[in-house]
Amino acid sequence: MTKRKKQSIKAELPASETEQTTASTKILSGESSPVPASAASFPVVGIGASAGGLEAFEAFFSAMPDDLEPGMAFVLVQHLAPEYKSILVDLIRRYTRMQVFEVKDGVVVQPNCVYIIPPNRDLAFLNGTLQLLEPVLPRGQHLPIDFFFRSLAQDQHERAICIILSGTGRDGTLGARAVKGEGGMVMAQKPESAEFNGMPCSVIATGLVDYILPVAEMPAKLLAYATHAYGKRVSQISPQVSSSEESLKKIFVLLRSQTGHDFSQYKHNTINRRIERRMAVQQIPALADYVRFLQQTPSELNALFHELLIGVTNFFRDPDAFAALQAKAIPLLLAAKQSGSTLRVWVCGCSTGEEAYSLAILFYEQMEALNYHLKVQLFATDIDSRAIDVARAGIYPASIAIDVSAKRLARFFILQPDGITYRISKTIRDMVIFSEHDLIKDPPFSKLDLITCRNLLIYMSGELQKKLLPLFHYALSSGGMLFLGTSETVGELEEVFTPLDRQWKLYQRKDDAHSVYRPILRRLFQSLPEAGGAMRHSVQTVEQGKYPLRELTERLLLQRYAPVGALVSERGEILYLHGRTGRFLEPPPGEASLNILKMAREGLHHDLATALYKAVTHQQEVCHPGLRVKTNGEFTTVSLTVVPVSLASVDDNTRGAMASEQTLYLVALEDVLDMKEELSEKKGLAAPDEGRGQELADFEGRIDALRQELRIKEEYLQRNIEELDSSNEEMQSVNEELQSTNEELETSQEELQSVNEELATVNSELQTKVIDLSRANNDMNNLLAGTDIGMIFVDHQLRIQRF
Repeated sequence: MTKRKKQSIKAELPASETEQTTASTKILSGESSPVPASAASFPVVGIGASAGGLEAFEAFFSAMPDDLEPGMAFVLVQHLAPEYKSILVDLIRRYTRMQVFEVKDGVVVQPNCVYIIPPNRDLAFLNGTLQLLEPVLPRGQHLPIDFFFRSLAQDQHERAICIILSGTGRDGTLGARAVKGEGGMVMAQKPESAEFNGMPCSVIATGLVDYILPVAEMPAKLLAYATHAYGKRVSQISPQVSSSEESLKKIFVLLRSQTGHDFSQYKHNTINRRIERRMAVQQIPALADYVRFLQQTPSELNALFHELLIGVTNFFRDPDAFAALQAKAIPLLLAAKQSGSTLRVWVCGCSTGEEAYSLAILFYEQMEALNYHLKVQLFATDIDSRAIDVARAGIYPASIAIDVSAKRLARFFILQPDGITYRISKTIRDMVIFSEHDLIKDPPFSKLDLITCRNLLIYMSGELQKKLLPLFHYALSSGGMLFLGTSETVGELEEVFTPLDRQWKLYQRKDDAHSVYRPILRRLFQSLPEAGGAMRHSVQTVEQGKYPLRELTERLLLQRYAPVGALVSERGEILYLHGRTGRFLEPPPGEASLNILKMAREGLHHDLATALYKAVTHQQEVCHPGLRVKTNGEFTTVSLTVVPVSLASVDDNTRGAMASEQTLYLVALEDVLDMKEELSEKKGLAAPDEGRGQELADFEGRIDALRQELRIKEEYLQRNIEELDSSNEEMQSVNEELQSTNEELETSQEELQSVNEELATVNSELQTKVIDLSRANNDMNNLLAGTDIGMIFVDHQLRIQRF
């Protein structure tokens, strides 16, 4: 139906504009006794636009049927100049027979009505009503579309639908993610058809958009979506998915075959909702038909996989929970560490990285406040490779200003040249390591001080939760903390976790419950390859005490014939000592240390450091025979061997992200002097040759001289490094000053961009008004020219204006 035809129909309607205004007054005043949208059966459609949005709105409602079945409510959010009185309500009324209102605070949303945001206000959705708030962010950072979409998602859940139309910037991107995370639908204007494609391109780049269409095609697709089974389930959940367990199992098999991940242990209610939503998008009525569609369409399997992974996340989500963590957990964790040591954190299900970076910021601020100097290492993991890529990039839209304070935004984020995105600062980025990791099947990290697993367990079955919580207990070091979501708990494992804050689900590990490890060890041994079958059998039989003689024999052989040695980390930290190592290792003076390189006696340190470095770098065995080590004032000949021990071999699938965490190094030291003496006696060499002794003494002196020269060069190199560090600090200072200047310029650019968008919106409305006035003027001229009646138009002072 064309615009002209719609206007003519509207002119013939018995309900005049006055009647429409009266109806609006009744709705706003509550006289019609409406039912809140949160209890109603219709979806709510939020439409966001900026520059170029007026033409898009006109095209959208021109193509929208007047009688909607099922009914829907539309809320239009546009960037408007604060002091400008918008005429958007009058303009939209020309293209639809639905009632159109400018939002008044507290209005109850009704189906088949259009609500338009007023200027200089933020709009929120709460319990089926629209709430107006005064903006708190300055112009340029004010993002009303994101603000509304997020509140809509939180209130309406799967009934929420968001549409992104023409506009510059990235407003609406975070809001669209929130809508998709709650099971809603996201639609975006095709960039080629948009006057300004910044906003549509931004939301499309997230991979979360269900439909990318020209505006004129959106209404038909929207109605088809709403009338499908998923659209109907907003009032009553369709029983077809939950009643067909066999089809659901087939979907799990297809997903596991395509992605390698098993979703059968997730809560089926959540899985059902996601599957129904994909069926609605593809407009497939029956679950069996959808299974066949998945078999024939690998791309849909990937789409369903990513649909199941979508999570709602943002910086400092649940601020009170993070405040509790900062006040009750972080100070204890820092106080338990020595200066210069490493504090290890695991963030499970990190999604796009906001939670991991939030934790890094909290630790950095707390260390600075307490003047602690620790290395904080955060391992952030997820099974979604696309989310991990976003997290590694560390680039987020300007709308994060909703969640991040202005102080933190200025300190820990860098505004990018495009003026619409922020990059996380290098200081915070270097604290976080992102990796793909499946919590269900991959081995956990170990010796952790803090594990955060927020809003992930709620999607898993009770049986799976019982497996994962003991795993967390095992992964935590003594006194480690566990941080869960507000709807999660440790359940039956409260005996092994001490609650620090029950409200915000903060727990501390107890050390007196070894029984929780048994299912973990059983699970790890079951995951070993077939080659390890004998090992599993031997471990089980030793526990049962069936072969005490074998265990005794092995222990005696190790004590008598095995060389002394140590099991160390890649940094040389001693984890276990075997045999009497005092002839090769001694505690260094000063602060106590268990680093094998610091404890190595004279003659051993240099070669040990070289061998360990080669073993770590090349992951292969390194041997240094014939070393001269000084013990009790005399030199003895020692054979050194360093062997990598890969614990990641338990599961070949974990080598990528976990190898560095699961590889240790065995340092074996064997005294070979006695063997040489015995050999000399057998050959009849009763006394050493004096010339050979002198030659050996000269050789040792030369070695000592070379070692001294090497020490001098190391000191020289260290001085150069310190000078370079000093120069680097000066350059960093200059860079920060330039960055500060750049941020000020970018802020000014943001404000100018915001003003430009507002002016574009005003200009578009004024152009429409000029066209209307021009048409009215032409009509008046035609009326005067078509009559023979003389007319004179005068103003209030009787001055002739027209005749």
